[in-house]
Amino acid sequence: MTTTTALAGASPVAPVSKVKYKSPTARGRLPVLVLFLPPAILLFTLFVILPMGEAAWYSLYRWNGYGTPTEFVGLRNFTVLFNNAAFSQALINNGLIIVVSLLAQIPLAIWLAMMLAHKLPGVVAFRLVFFLPYVLADVAAGLIWRFVYDGDYGLLAAIAGFLGVETPYVLADRDYAIYAVLVVIIWKYFGFHMMLYIAGLQAIDKSVLEAAEIDGATGWQKFRYVTLPLLSSTVRLSVFFAIIGSLQLFDLIMPLTGGGPSNSTQTMVTFLFTYGVTRMQVGLGSAVGVVLFVICITLAFGYKRIFMRHD
Repeated sequence: MTTTTALAGASPVAPVSKVKYKSPTARGRLPVLVLFLPPAILLFTLFVILPMGEAAWYSLYRWNGYGTPTEFVGLRNFTVLFNNAAFSQALINNGLIIVVSLLAQIPLAIWLAMMLAHKLPGVVAFRLVFFLPYVLADVAAGLIWRFVYDGDYGLLAAIAGFLGVETPYVLADRDYAIYAVLVVIIWKYFGFHMMLYIAGLQAIDKSVLEAAEIDGATGWQKFRYVTLPLLSSTVRLSVFFAIIGSLQLFDLIMPLTGGGPSNSTQTMVTFLFTYGVTRMQVGLGSAVGVVLFVICITLAFGYKRIFMRHD
């Protein structure tokens, strides 16, 4: 009774307020941001934002690179650019490289990855052989293949002489030079995509494939309904790299053909170098850079939003 009375007469206890504690991660984030973010922003501004702005500014002038640009021409550089047959050919070539990369290079990489993803004796050596062309510098690869295609002293000339047929001069033929370049592109870059797919295949749970095999699935059915869906994020990433890389192709083509013969192997970047740097038409070259930037940004963000929004 005494206890009950004491409790009844006691003053109500004030509710304890909830105190929000910051996690150690949140407390330690601010010094890291203060220390590392300003240098990153500064470098990004100096080497990305400012060059982009300068290219957009120079594209409005007719300028040879000497002195200060004074002859304002507005959008005339873009008009000249899209009426230029060599630039139209460069756009077509970039599109052709993208198509070949998607329809030939990536399927070849997946096929080889399916064979080399298993832990077998000597499989590491085969991976190395197929990956080595990607490690090789683009300029060196272009020079090597230029010798291979040489119609007088190259490997192709030796094979033609052995077979007793006329030696083809593929790099000097306007109709066939681009196809010779496409062969080199596939040889050079499919190893990179192959390694991506090997990594993706090794991440797949083997029990899923074993369950499909127990259910009676054939090899093609396991690939079509199990492996490929589980590999879809890797495929999307590989396609993205193939598209963006195809638009920026430059180092391989310059030592191989230099954009010739008769501009038949030009890409947008080689066209920019040939006309904007070599011929000192900086305004026109800057217009090419602006067009290339807009295409890359549009494709990158559009692809990310449509195909990679869940990755």
